[in-house]
Amino acid sequence: MATSTSLFSLAPLRLTHRRLLSPTLGTASRFQTLASKRAAAPTVSGPGGGAGSGLLSVLDRALTDEEEYRRARAQVQRKGVEAEGYAIEGISVGGHETCVTVPSLNVAFDIGRGPLFAVRQDHLFITHAHLDHICSITFSGETYEIRNDLVARPFQTHHTVPSQGYVIYSVRRKLKKQYAHLKGSQIVKLKQSGSEITDTILYPEVAFTGDTTSDFILDPRNADALRAKVLITEATFLDDQVDVDHAREHGHMHLSEIMEHSQWFRNEAIILTHFSNRYSLEDIRKAVSRLQPKLLSKVVALTEGFKSEYS
Repeated sequence: MATSTSLFSLAPLRLTHRRLLSPTLGTASRFQTLASKRAAAPTVSGPGGGAGSGLLSVLDRALTDEEEYRRARAQVQRKGVEAEGYAIEGISVGGHETCVTVPSLNVAFDIGRGPLFAVRQDHLFITHAHLDHICSITFSGETYEIRNDLVARPFQTHHTVPSQGYVIYSVRRKLKKQYAHLKGSQIVKLKQSGSEITDTILYPEVAFTGDTTSDFILDPRNADALRAKVLITEATFLDDQVDVDHAREHGHMHLSEIMEHSQWFRNEAIILTHFSNRYSLEDIRKAVSRLQPKLLSKVVALTEGFKSEYS
């Protein structure tokens, strides 16, 4: 691959089928500890003084809640959204499940509970090790080729555990400036002689943050994420019932922070995801409608999995 003139250079890379890329998260035992904490059930004393009946009650409620969520999830028609020529499908409900796919690029970001629409993608990018994002897998990796004209590179995000987002770049070749004045026949001769006549240019197409605070916006190293054609990012909290400090403490963004930093978003489209499950469809639409007109014109909310107040 020729020398890149983007913000970074790429060495030649090969990708095996169904590669996965994730932050460096330590050993498997660390993930197992996280999983065991999530799975551990509380001990609750029952009316008779023993723990058994209380524990069964807690488990019963948990199973009921899970079944209700699964029923609602099964009823979702995954129509997705379209932005700048990219169809974007998925589900992203805060604390329950996040999995977003871009089928035309053959990629999935996070795997949630392993939905079928994501399993069909050959390339999976993991942002962090919370169970609602990765089901039960952890891998690590770096920049690599998805195909000859498409590469992916991670960038740093800020969550309560090690995390990263990803930018998908299209790879294009452009004639070097020093040869721009030459005629076609002269360029052909140069190429036949073995001279490298093109530069490799990387254009950020789609960026995905996963869970993060707004700190990623102000990091100059993340410039490509903020100028990608499509940015898929989170807005977990939307209203005054939860303030910005609470959002930051839990590693998330408040919609007001996106408004505050709106001047930095040079994306042509922004897909908002990962709304808290406390919100209804109407809550989400009302909150998004309050964005500045310039920002609102390019924002789409991914609301699959959320219920209407009237349903």
